[in-house]
Amino acid sequence: MSLALQQEDRPFLPRGVRVVEDRVRGGKVLLGPEKAVALDPIGEAILSRIDGATSFGALVQDLASTYAAPETQISQDVQRFLAGLRARMFIAVKGPKT
Repeated sequence: MSLALQQEDRPFLPRGVRVVEDRVRGGKVLLGPEKAVALDPIGEAILSRIDGATSFGALVQDLASTYAAPETQISQDVQRFLAGLRARMFIAVKGPKT
């Protein structure tokens, strides 16, 4: 199974995974069962758009537009970030809407 997301895939946070405020160190943390990942502002921007309805392609377009950045570069960066989270089971993916 490839961890890469397709344009139509809709990433979501599975049950037990959530983004929370880290009151001790400041910033946001992605929490999963018995694991946590500190998020930088880029990670926060990406995960704030993950809702299970928005496709990977739409998410990339939104980020590219918001940050006036090349869509190709944003796509590569977001793909790497989400594939890494998917490998660690912090995100899951729904196929295209039918």
